[in-house]
Amino acid sequence: MTVVSLSFPESMLKEMDDVQKNSGFTGRSELVRAAIRMLLEDNREKATAAGDMNGLLIVTHDEDEEAPVTKLKHQYEDIITTHVHNKTKTSMCIELFVVQGDAKKINAMSKSFQAEDKMKSSKFIPI
Repeated sequence: MTVVSLSFPESMLKEMDDVQKNSGFTGRSELVRAAIRMLLEDNREKATAAGDMNGLLIVTHDEDEEAPVTKLKHQYEDIITTHVHNKTKTSMCIELFVVQGDAKKINAMSKSFQAEDKMKSSKFIPI
């Protein structure tokens, strides 16, 4: 097996170690491989989507990281039918986008949020 060197912030390593311990992974490498497999499967599912579709995109971020959300929201405003913003008590924001339109454009929006390193999480749910 090829060895790949990765760098993670300390806060992420702590969370990874907690997930590893609580989920039965034997090490960080096994956890990272499982996460990569999930990402690859998600990518394969999105790549095969075609035509018109509907979905929900749920994104979380720190409240001081609003700029990337605004930029991407304007970039994809033609497929966003509803946008709900909610600030939690812990200075975390939750963005809910209801989207409708071309599957390729919806997938591009989802990937754009996933690739933005200021986002804590991003999950697309087709409906």
